[in-house]
Amino acid sequence: MSKILVINSGSSSLKYQLIDMKDESVLAKGICERIGIANSNFVYKAHGQTIEQLVDMPNHNVAVKLVLDKLTDAEVGVIASMEEIDGVGHRVVASGEAFKVPTLVTPEAMVLMEEIKDLAPLHNPAAIVGVNACLAQMPNTPMVLVFDTGFHFTMPDYAYMYAVDYAHYEKYKIRRYGAHGTSHKFVAQEAAKYLGKDIADLKIITCHLGNGSSISAVEGGKCIDTSMGFTPLAGVAMGTRSGDIDYAAAEYIGRKEGMDISQTLTYLNKKCGMLGLSGVSSDFRDLAKAADEGNYRANLALDVFAYGTKKYIGAYSAALNGVDVIVFTAGVGENDADVRRRTLKNLDYLGVKLDLEKNANCPRGTIAEIQADDSRVKILVIPTNEEVVIARETMAVAKLS
Repeated sequence: MSKILVINSGSSSLKYQLIDMKDESVLAKGICERIGIANSNFVYKAHGQTIEQLVDMPNHNVAVKLVLDKLTDAEVGVIASMEEIDGVGHRVVASGEAFKVPTLVTPEAMVLMEEIKDLAPLHNPAAIVGVNACLAQMPNTPMVLVFDTGFHFTMPDYAYMYAVDYAHYEKYKIRRYGAHGTSHKFVAQEAAKYLGKDIADLKIITCHLGNGSSISAVEGGKCIDTSMGFTPLAGVAMGTRSGDIDYAAAEYIGRKEGMDISQTLTYLNKKCGMLGLSGVSSDFRDLAKAADEGNYRANLALDVFAYGTKKYIGAYSAALNGVDVIVFTAGVGENDADVRRRTLKNLDYLGVKLDLEKNANCPRGTIAEIQADDSRVKILVIPTNEEVVIARETMAVAKLS
């Protein structure tokens, strides 16, 4: 069976995992941090140990070479040579309509990647850099682009369209794309597997809640709606993102504060959300501590987040004409019992009843049921695994199985 290297490139970082597809086990993983910045840090985890070292990484090419050298190191490596890596899967945030399915890296595909890089200016250019860095070190290894937006291309037109001049949709492809698709896909499939049901028969609402959050409606294994939009700014309020807002209010703030459009978007992306509401932090752990100590604004931020998530659950229950399973995943969804409690409060009309004790004592790192015995809807906490989805897609596209 094949071994797949999964790469997630940021502007100054590179996360990696080497996955043995025989049993989908992680052979090694880590991160290169502060690439191109002083005090670059390299982290490598394998054989149950962690190696962390300050190494000069002026660019992503050097970072990729460090990863490959460590993976094949005689003492701490997990493979004998680079030839054991059968494929590389690259996470890409935004695809536009240029890529609707995972795609093999070719010169033509990379030209298209350049054309759509403005759709996610913080992420897509970094992905291009990461692909080129891997190609420089592994020119003969098949590589695949796997898009966060891919899972959402099954949405019907009335769900993904905005009510703008249709000519602008045709010209600029302005529409809802969503994000976190690999996570939503993984946990929906895991929910069906765990329940012993055919996913074709299930109506699932998946809640990927973290510093970035999105909710999706999944019918028969296919996404029919999702909360993020043209960019990841839309949807529920997040760590530093405003989420849904009246556009006129955004323009009003920008005008009053002397900000241009670009500065206003930076403000909405970086200085709003939980951070802006609370004035404390974008980290939900800090918010919980402050709320427990009586901080009104921290408690308000948590209520706004939970209420927004709850509204999407209600809306997607309507879109699905009922719901069989609600799934919580990602950093907050998996680990924050209080957020889950606030979100699911007073959803009796849907047949959603949370078992407070099961919720409070939910084990980490494994699938758990937290609904009450008389709940008509299953409530699951499922650890996400976006990397394994990328590896699976890479296997399929590169025809390695």
